Amino acid sequence: MKTKTRPAAIPAASKPPIARAAAAAKAAASKPSGNKPSAAQPSSAGADGASADAAADAFGAAFGGIWRSISGLSLPMERMASLQGDYLKSASELWNQSLTALQPESQASAPRLADRRFAGAEWLKNPAAAFNAQLYLLNARTLMQMAESVQGDAKTRARLRFAVQQWIDAASPSNYLAFNPEALQKALDTKGESIATGMQHLLEDVQKGHVSQTDESVFEVGRNVATTEGAVVFENELFQLIEYKPLTAKVHERPMLFVPPCINKYYILDLQPDNSVVRYTVEQGHRLFVVSWRNPDEALVAKTWDDYIESGPITAIRTVQAITGAKTINTLGFCVGGTILATALAVLAARGEQPAHSVTLLTTLLDFAETGILDIFVDEASVQVREMTIGENAPTGPGLLKGKELATTFSFLRPNDLVWNYVVGNYLKGETPPPFDLLYWNGDSTNLPGPMYCWYLRHMYLQNELKIPGRLTVCGEKVDLGRIRAPVFIYGSREDHIVPWDAAYRSVPLFKEHAKDVTFVLGASGHIAGVINPPAKGKRSHWVNDKSGNNLPATAQAWFESAKEQPGSWWPVWTKWLEPLGGKAVPAPRSFGNGKFKPIEPAPGRYVKAKA
Repeated sequence: MKTKTRPAAIPAASKPPIARAAAAAKAAASKPSGNKPSAAQPSSAGADGASADAAADAFGAAFGGIWRSISGLSLPMERMASLQGDYLKSASELWNQSLTALQPESQASAPRLADRRFAGAEWLKNPAAAFNAQLYLLNARTLMQMAESVQGDAKTRARLRFAVQQWIDAASPSNYLAFNPEALQKALDTKGESIATGMQHLLEDVQKGHVSQTDESVFEVGRNVATTEGAVVFENELFQLIEYKPLTAKVHERPMLFVPPCINKYYILDLQPDNSVVRYTVEQGHRLFVVSWRNPDEALVAKTWDDYIESGPITAIRTVQAITGAKTINTLGFCVGGTILATALAVLAARGEQPAHSVTLLTTLLDFAETGILDIFVDEASVQVREMTIGENAPTGPGLLKGKELATTFSFLRPNDLVWNYVVGNYLKGETPPPFDLLYWNGDSTNLPGPMYCWYLRHMYLQNELKIPGRLTVCGEKVDLGRIRAPVFIYGSREDHIVPWDAAYRSVPLFKEHAKDVTFVLGASGHIAGVINPPAKGKRSHWVNDKSGNNLPATAQAWFESAKEQPGSWWPVWTKWLEPLGGKAVPAPRSFGNGKFKPIEPAPGRYVKAKA
């Protein structure tokens, strides 16, 4: 009969910090709860020779240097002691678990980790890799608990949490070839070919200036994205106006104008035929026009916010009116396109004009009091830096905010999903990411003129002045959103990290006292996926509330408490709301534009194809 032997004790001095911490925790855990060691009063030595002093040293070695480099803020001593105790207890359990799994006669295996980075079989088969992953997750959890516990103002604490999370995500053992058993096994299985392919992918991405999130060779604007049939019927130096071919024999007499964000390409609204907001709108019988913003180069470097308002949506509105003969039109703005549209309509209202028969705002900020994670990037110092480097009065002249910089910033708001996931797949494993139209669009970045961007940053994000009647002067007019006299449909996405849905709801009180009607709808998912949710796919859900206009609750939470969740897309809710606002049905036009505004080129036009 084989006798089980206990592994020899490891001398305390030779143990790694995690082992010393675990041993001390084990000794501490054996004491009565009333005698648990504190940061001020360490306990006596444990049975294996490791003392709580050593455990505290280990805890400090693991986190002290990192913490001091991240923050000069202080942690309450009681909270620090509590975190240390929890860490040592967890470390003890992890160490003992790992030692047990290493014994030849043991049938135990590493527990499957919920974190998808470590879900592969190779992580479970390799005890060292499994231990490394578990230790990483323990350290990550402890660091975030420390970040949550610091003393300081809300913005400083938010910045600290963001910085710590970035460090944690970057430090994952899955991101490094030597510590990733899946990547190492693939290298063995392919005789090194996966590493060679990964290096080739890395070189290609360095040349492109971004981490590839999809197989970009599969897509081409105008060939298999942005394919809804139409024509450019007007252009100036800032945008092209696209008119789309009707798909119904009759159309609503009142046309529709979309104003997409200028920080991205317009075709997020026209990806593929089965998920195109553009095509869906045309299928509902609307005569549709869409603004396609130019990707700014050095020729547009001095353009201002006023230029974008006057030469953008105001010019587009007047052009649509001139082409169709309609006195009023239905309008839609998405993200910053909604901010631009609302500002333009307020400028026109100050001039005595009410061209919008309706206004739809998708994931749009008008009240910038709550801007989610983006708030950590904006303060007086950071805005001044922008103004001095690319602003209107910069010493070396105005400059461009590069689209790739914006794209990188947005990607690092979700680094595991949009950065490190592709670092591991593309470079460590030599895989080509699958084709995905939305991620292709996400990588097709655009520049912004420095003066325009700096004005927006200061007066919207920093000083939150758009919501205050008469505070801002745009295009020579005092801006008051309350002077817009049109029904308003406001949409927010529940998991939006760029325009938090309760921030989108803050637009409601800016309109509800003066607009003819205000309706709010909440969709599931995030900033883009929540919006691009076609009904045919039957995905996700949305929330509606019977209350509208002046009866809408004062707060987003109050609205949600009385809202009802409905399965599927929110698009049909919008269609039903918009239907009576389109006017009577008239024969669809047989050609694009009119005698004055003749087709210039087929959609999607050349502006959208310009790369940053």
